Amino acid sequence: MADEVFANERLAAVYDPLDPDRSDLDAYVAIAAGLGARRVLDIGCGTGTFALMLAERGIEVTGVDPAVASLDVARGKPGAGKVTWIHGDATAAPPLRADLATMTANVAQAIVEPGDWHATLSAAHDALRPGGHLVFETRVPARRAWETWNKVDSYHVDDIPGVGRVETWYDLLDVSLPLVTFRGTWIFASDGAVLTSDSTLRFRERDEVEADLAAHGYVLREIRDAPDRPGREYVFLATRPGEE
Repeated sequence: MADEVFANERLAAVYDPLDPDRSDLDAYVAIAAGLGARRVLDIGCGTGTFALMLAERGIEVTGVDPAVASLDVARGKPGAGKVTWIHGDATAAPPLRADLATMTANVAQAIVEPGDWHATLSAAHDALRPGGHLVFETRVPARRAWETWNKVDSYHVDDIPGVGRVETWYDLLDVSLPLVTFRGTWIFASDGAVLTSDSTLRFRERDEVEADLAAHGYVLREIRDAPDRPGREYVFLATRPGEE
């Protein structure tokens, strides 16, 4: 089940305008270019921002996401016809023989249940060609990112063309590590509607992720520092062993 922020049509429609700075994706575009990737599986593609960035560069992209509302937004964007959009989680992806599989932003951490996480790693492995790569990021638990997930630190107001003024903020609900739960609130000035979405992220330790990758047949190539959050996130780059 996708969180309401992605599954609710009204929230999905304002997701991009409320978060217009996606410079965090530049590092993933650079990784795809550096690996010479021509076929990419974007797991948890959401509203399609990253998938379309790759497609504009001539890369064959398949985007999978469990939220129909987010996929509808993605399909309505310019260039969307260049991407194959699939409703579902990673297990819905066909055997693509992809050069690269990605989980950007919070996607990896939003896969909370261990069974779902292991199924995702297995499905990504199956979708990759021998020698293909998996890349994703996850926050460093010791940096306690959730301490700023409160109304004082997160409150902002945006005027969105065609929508009007929208107030948003986040409230921390529970910290029971490795799980952290928080609530987003959106108030639409046009009609006074108040919408909320509860989300839970799993904060995995580095050694746990390394063990999980090894258990699913990956070879860990590199752990990078996320350029937009130095010292606060790991970026894992792993490979499915073998040759074409």
